Amino acid sequence: MPNYLSVLPRRRALTAALTAVALGATALTAHASAPKATTGTNVIVEWNRTLLSLVRTPGAQPATVQPTRDFAIMSKAVYDAVSSSSHVIGVRRTSEQRAAAAQAAHDVLAAMFPASANGLDKQLADDLAGIPSHHARDEGVREGARAAAGVLAARAGDGSAATPPEYRTTGQPGDFRPTPPGFAAPVFTHWGAVTAFVLRSADQFRPTPPPALSNRAYATALNEVESLGRDHSSTRTAEQTTIGNFWSAPIQNYWNEIADQVLLSRHSGTEASARALALLDLALADSTIALYDAKYAYRLWRPITAIRLADTDRNRLTTADPTWTPLAVTPADPSYPGAHSALSAAAAEVLTTLYGDVDFTVTSPTLPGVTRSFRSFRDAAVEAGLSRIYAGVHTRVDHRAGFVLGTRVGSYVLRWR
Repeated sequence: MPNYLSVLPRRRALTAALTAVALGATALTAHASAPKATTGTNVIVEWNRTLLSLVRTPGAQPATVQPTRDFAIMSKAVYDAVSSSSHVIGVRRTSEQRAAAAQAAHDVLAAMFPASANGLDKQLADDLAGIPSHHARDEGVREGARAAAGVLAARAGDGSAATPPEYRTTGQPGDFRPTPPGFAAPVFTHWGAVTAFVLRSADQFRPTPPPALSNRAYATALNEVESLGRDHSSTRTAEQTTIGNFWSAPIQNYWNEIADQVLLSRHSGTEASARALALLDLALADSTIALYDAKYAYRLWRPITAIRLADTDRNRLTTADPTWTPLAVTPADPSYPGAHSALSAAAAEVLTTLYGDVDFTVTSPTLPGVTRSFRSFRDAAVEAGLSRIYAGVHTRVDHRAGFVLGTRVGSYVLRWR
């Protein structure tokens, strides 16, 4: 059954047909900490790995810009560029699409990471030099430039460059406030207002409110993380500790690396690779917009605050522990819903639809030499979400809401017309 990909924001709807990639099992390895690897002729993966390297470079972009936007803009421009050559056949089509993809990726990244322009220019020159058909190559270059310019222009006023509004806590029980040890100001307070790529609005799939502080479900979830998420927990297993540390890097990077390896293991062509990464990264970007909309709509305090101030929540099932400290440092934003859960669920929804269940192994930049193996994308997504409970920065309430949100966003991106 075909899926469809929307490649313009709401004011410029554009339909593109998507043919699902054949299902089946395959083994693969995703190296979440590795530098850009040799990718042969897959120009799509090559440029995606370049972007992975750029977003890991401190200071390469303003801290107020969500990296999921970078991935979505580049993959969207590449998909548009490659799709414009779909009417061409044979060797010319291959040459034209590769040139279009390289040019589109280059132009987007050069615009978003101007300090890296020299390296990007060299990468583009190397790619184009390897394309023998001069006429097709030149046409691809023009298509790639047009696609990149169109996407960059469409996203120029999407709200991502706005000054994040100052966040002020009410000080009331349950209301988020900066957390120890650094008490950093809340981040991405503006991101829920960024124009979505595919969703009609950021609140289209907004989760229902979290349970009241006096609710038994709230107490159950808080008590679980109080036990399992403590820095020196006696109830968390060794494997759970590994999981809590393993997934602590930016979650979108793991999923882009996993997708890159899927494409390489399947020997996917330029067009199929462009579709897959566009669907993945549009789902990740819109999930990020949606989850920040919900986070700042509900403003739920983080576990470290909830546990230390449990004597103020009017819930007889919780007990305050003023010295409680989580395994990981708490992110500087509200707790509900969980970002790892939302983005992982969105990625799993897209990749499972495209490829079915596969066996794969993931490595982590935060635990070099450690691997985690899975039999499906969903299994990995669930573990990534639960890792934040073991890390002490989310409750199961956050995880469940995030997982539902991401699944709905991923499904919507896949079915969009």
